[in-house]
Amino acid sequence: MDLSRFPRRIYTPGPTPLHALPRFSAALAATCPEGRAPDIWIKRDDLLGLSPGGNKTRKLEFLMADALVQGADTIVTCGAPQSNHCRITLAAAIHEGLKCRFIIEERVPGSYSEAASGNNFLFHLFGVEHIEVAPAGADLEAASARTVEDLKAEGRKAYAIPVGGSNALGGLGYVACAQELQQQMFDLGVRFDALIVGSGSSGTHGGLVAGFLGNNIDVPIIGVGVSRDPEDQAPVVLKETHAVLDLLRLRMTPPAGAVECIGGYWRPKYSVPNAGMVEAVQMLARTEAILLDPVYTGKAMAGLIGLARAGRWKAGERVLFLHTGGAPALFAYEDVLLGRVPVVA
Repeated sequence: MDLSRFPRRIYTPGPTPLHALPRFSAALAATCPEGRAPDIWIKRDDLLGLSPGGNKTRKLEFLMADALVQGADTIVTCGAPQSNHCRITLAAAIHEGLKCRFIIEERVPGSYSEAASGNNFLFHLFGVEHIEVAPAGADLEAASARTVEDLKAEGRKAYAIPVGGSNALGGLGYVACAQELQQQMFDLGVRFDALIVGSGSSGTHGGLVAGFLGNNIDVPIIGVGVSRDPEDQAPVVLKETHAVLDLLRLRMTPPAGAVECIGGYWRPKYSVPNAGMVEAVQMLARTEAILLDPVYTGKAMAGLIGLARAGRWKAGERVLFLHTGGAPALFAYEDVLLGRVPVVA
């Protein structure tokens, strides 16, 4: 799969680390039936470039390159109050000498605070130009379009990036990740029996599915929904997969089962803590000193833990967890993660 025809900015010097988690695997096995669990590995996309890293960096390599080709001087994007995507997009804009504006959707009523910590603190430290707060369910695409037109009336050139950077062009970032991972597996001489990834706006999940198909990587991808259950999430991922394949001019149809999603671990609501997330964040921090986030990777890892305890994999099999970043949001959930306030079961 040749990505060289697409303009690209490089924000990370080299591949992200891929390694085993022996202490986490042992701790997980101790909680599984008969003390048996797979060997858990991790790919550290939380260490991607742009401060601090995360999966959106890969998407922005292609999206920002397109913005620059089009002569943009301002980036407009959308997300939730603790959006990793907004934070990394702002970092990319600063890196490229551009202005940046956000439309923040208050998905949980009353959850936005100008004084919040975590990513919100970084929005202001990095110097976001303007934040518009929209109610839950707002048409973010229309709001972005209005902002682009308002800036055009001022003589500026704005470029809109969708929620999560999740469109066909952004999905190329995870086609590139699939190629990177394939080379790492070859170099290390390892094979995985599954890859686990948080599945939200679908650019990462769909891009990986397209990349695995196009590069003949025979590893099942399991997306743990962070805002939807499978009946709603799988069609979103499949649509993104088709969009990426079409952009690459690949006449391929994903086979049945290529898009697998599991649900439940995101409840009660997107970004609202639950006990499984708290356990997952604490377990990885206390066994491997690796930080997950409370909205995406914490709930995705809770899904991995739940599947392992249900006997999805055998002892000795290898499961790869794709760490998509998000640690700054931890600081907005300190009381929950340290047990000072209760969470749902």
